[in-house]
Amino acid sequence: MTEQRTTPPAQDPDIWTSVEDLWTWLDAHRAHDGDTGLVLRMLKLTEEVGEVAQAVIGATGQNPRKGVTHTWEDVQGELCDVVITALVALRTLTPDTRGVFERHLAGVRERSLGPAAP
Repeated sequence: MTEQRTTPPAQDPDIWTSVEDLWTWLDAHRAHDGDTGLVLRMLKLTEEVGEVAQAVIGATGQNPRKGVTHTWEDVQGELCDVVITALVALRTLTPDTRGVFERHLAGVRERSLGPAAP
């Protein structure tokens, strides 16, 4: 029997490259410019959060008419959509998406967990 060698998969883009690629694609296909486009991009986040709520209700069977319609894995996917949508919305406001996010996260960490150890 001969040993089969497989080529390792190409390196997937990191989160920030993916956010930039998604923003570029959305920007090229936007239906509205200016303030209207900006507001609609921000409102997309509310739509995604609503889909999280719908998935939680479906995973817990809280709608007696529908019963259990989702799984907790569906909820996970919807939460990922919220994060992606928020990062793309942030990119819409600034090209320094990573820097703005990392500085803000550092502030939240410090407020919540205290100063980082040296």
